[in-house]
Amino acid sequence: MILEPTFIRDLYVIEPKVFRDGRGFFYEFFNQAEFEKVTQKKIRFIQDNLAQSKKGVLRGLHFQKPPYAQAKLVSVLSGAVLDVVVDLRPESKTFKQYFSVYLSAENKKQLFIPRGFAHAYLSLEEDTLFCYKIDNIYHPDSEAGIRFDDPDLNIDWQYDLSQIMLSEKDKNLPYLKDISDIL
Repeated sequence: MILEPTFIRDLYVIEPKVFRDGRGFFYEFFNQAEFEKVTQKKIRFIQDNLAQSKKGVLRGLHFQKPPYAQAKLVSVLSGAVLDVVVDLRPESKTFKQYFSVYLSAENKKQLFIPRGFAHAYLSLEEDTLFCYKIDNIYHPDSEAGIRFDDPDLNIDWQYDLSQIMLSEKDKNLPYLKDISDIL
C-alpha cells in the first residue's frame, strides 16, 4: 500500500499494491494492520456501503455532525468518479478548502477521509459502483450537507454542471455561510 499525503492534514490517497498476471489481478482491498501502519491512525470501520450511480449523478456534499461524525475510506469498484471533500474542521489551516481526486476501478486508488469533512462524488461513467467504509453509525438527526455549487467553495467539478443529476435533498442543501453555526 502506497500512501500519498495531500495538502490537507490527515487526508490521504491510498494506492494498493496490485499483482497482475495473465489471469487478471489481485490486491488487498483493505488490511486493518497495514492501514494503521501506513496512516499512523487507529480506526475501527464498522460498516461497508455500496452505491450505484448513473453517469452525471452527484451525491453530496454530505457530513454527519458530532458526535456522529464519520471517517470514511472510499473507492470505486466499477466505473469512475471525481471525489471531493471539504475540510470543515475550524481549527485546521485548510478550513473550508476542498480537495478532489479521480478514483476509478482502473486506478484502484482509495481516499481516506477523516472525521470533520463534507464529502461528495460525481459519477463519470454509467453504472459506477462506489464503495465506502465508515467508522461511526449513521444518525439521521445529525445528517447535514452543503450545496455542491457553493460559490464560496468554488469547486471545479470538471463537468458540465447543466448535465448533473441531483436528489431533491441535495438540490435543497444550504450554502456553507448558512450553516456556520453547526461547525
